[in-house]
Amino acid sequence: MVTSRTMRRVKETAVDSFRNIRPQGASSFLKKRRSYGEADPEGVSDGLLIASYNIHKCVGLDGQFDPERTIEVIREIAPDVIALQEVDQRFGKRNGLLDPDRLRTETGLVPVVSSLPGNSLGWHGNVVLSREGVTVEAERILLPGVEPRGALVVDLELASGPLRIIAAHLGLLRRCRALQIRKLMQAAKPADERPVLLMGDLNEWRLGQRSALRELEPVFGPLDAAVPSFPASYPLWALDRVLASPQSLISSLEVHDTPWHGWHPTIFRSRP
Repeated sequence: MVTSRTMRRVKETAVDSFRNIRPQGASSFLKKRRSYGEADPEGVSDGLLIASYNIHKCVGLDGQFDPERTIEVIREIAPDVIALQEVDQRFGKRNGLLDPDRLRTETGLVPVVSSLPGNSLGWHGNVVLSREGVTVEAERILLPGVEPRGALVVDLELASGPLRIIAAHLGLLRRCRALQIRKLMQAAKPADERPVLLMGDLNEWRLGQRSALRELEPVFGPLDAAVPSFPASYPLWALDRVLASPQSLISSLEVHDTPWHGWHPTIFRSRP
């Protein structure tokens, strides 16, 4: 289990990054491990299980398209809230790749944003699923950049209190990610000052001076609470991230290991 107290800061260069994640990343080469974490000596408090998962259009490590397997992985995680990326076809009508009825029946989760164009499940591939009965307000926002990208801003009223989730899948170009992060930061300060979680595939592992993630630091910093999640077979880089404001909201952070050989979700528990 990796916590904000035990994480090491990821450096700018690939060499320094490998050195810093050696207890987790290098073990994948030596022992073929696919789950990484460090024990929290103070223990982990029970709280909400909230996850982020790039399902890569339901294609697993074996190259097979299998939506049922993706749903099984979500059921296996058993989250209270989960943000998914790449849930729709990339081109054409952008039809959703997961059956919402099967999701509800098998996982107890439902999309918090409806009335999307056509048969899409997500907004530019992003969807947030939550347990039924949660009071929700949600906004879809467009993100600037060369590629068509978007994000969801979701306000949840949970038993533990109010929470805002910003779910996004950022672009492949650094200059586009910088513009997209500036847009997301506008949603990072709710009027009612509720806690905020920013989560998703941010497509950035560096934390040096040229990193687009540095613009998140004033609200979500320090940014060193992360675990390697890419590539899925031998995770070395933390492209998938969960960031909190305040950071104390996160009590633990881990990469999920599954016998279903899908891509690794990034999972964390928030404090109650």
